[in-house]
Amino acid sequence: MAAYSERIPVLVTVQEKALIARMAQEAHISMGEFLRRAASSFRPNEDEQMLEGMMDQMLKTTAQASRVIDDTLSFVEASNQRIASLESSRKG
Repeated sequence: MAAYSERIPVLVTVQEKALIARMAQEAHISMGEFLRRAASSFRPNEDEQMLEGMMDQMLKTTAQASRVIDDTLSFVEASNQRIASLESSRKG
């Protein structure tokens, strides 16, 4: 049996603690052992990894779209200034 010597304080709600206690009791193990087993078996599934990849791509695409919009607005502003200049030269 391993000699446990480190603590990891984890705050949970009253309801979460009751659920963990019940699940540990049903498994006939201590809450500490239950949490150790749960933590060691946790692995992000493919859906979570895919979602993270999609979010990363969305952030990159959004940044790119924002740059294109800024460039387009700058072009439109410069064009409006050229048009205003031409119109004022025709009136004068």
